[in-house]
Amino acid sequence: MGYFAAEAETAASTWQAVSVRKLVAAAAVLVVAVTACDGGSSSSNEAPPEDRLAAAKESFDSAEYIGFTLATEQLPDGLEGLLSATGTGTHAPAFTGEVKVQTAATDISAPLVAVNGRVYAEFPFVGWNTIDPADYGAPDPANLMDTEAGISSLFTATEDPEAGDESRDGDEVLTTIDGTLPGDAVQQVFPSAGTDDFTVSYRLTSDDDVQSAEIAGPFYDGSDDVTYTIQLDLEADEVDIQAPA
Repeated sequence: MGYFAAEAETAASTWQAVSVRKLVAAAAVLVVAVTACDGGSSSSNEAPPEDRLAAAKESFDSAEYIGFTLATEQLPDGLEGLLSATGTGTHAPAFTGEVKVQTAATDISAPLVAVNGRVYAEFPFVGWNTIDPADYGAPDPANLMDTEAGISSLFTATEDPEAGDESRDGDEVLTTIDGTLPGDAVQQVFPSAGTDDFTVSYRLTSDDDVQSAEIAGPFYDGSDDVTYTIQLDLEADEVDIQAPA
């Protein structure tokens, strides 16, 4: 009886060990599955912020049609400048959409087309006219799409970028990257800007696309700092951007 009892005890011990190993393996599979469902960190999310911003520039520069919004909640009183620009751009560079500017007298909103180095705005009663955006303290919106001196040039000009919190936008996991922009880099994109440093906060998707950016600093040299928020859609619908007839 002692022999059979020992054999039975050994078999039970072996079965328990096998069962524990199976449970551990099953638990590991479950953890991996849950992490995947929760949108766990990818290798991209673990890359240095500088590399992620460089990848973001590549994504922007390779996009065919870019949905674009640049806006500020407020400009200093008496300042002539850009309140918002919303539309679609290409790397021609070209842009079509609507802009709103603050002037000394009133705010003006107008449909706008920027193409072939010229900017056209449609005003009530007079129709389409060629304008110089600098007269309104604004950049040429088409130039914001330029791959060398446009918005994407700021991504790789960002100094001391640091990854921050992650957040969700629906199913998308966004990572915040904060940094500093030299004034001369911003001045290249916004000619009205001063040379002091700007602060910037990007929100990047898991594919390293910049979904939005908030930039604050001396956008209008000699005036109080202004904060602009930029929203980007790198998969915007196709548009045909032509100069008005």
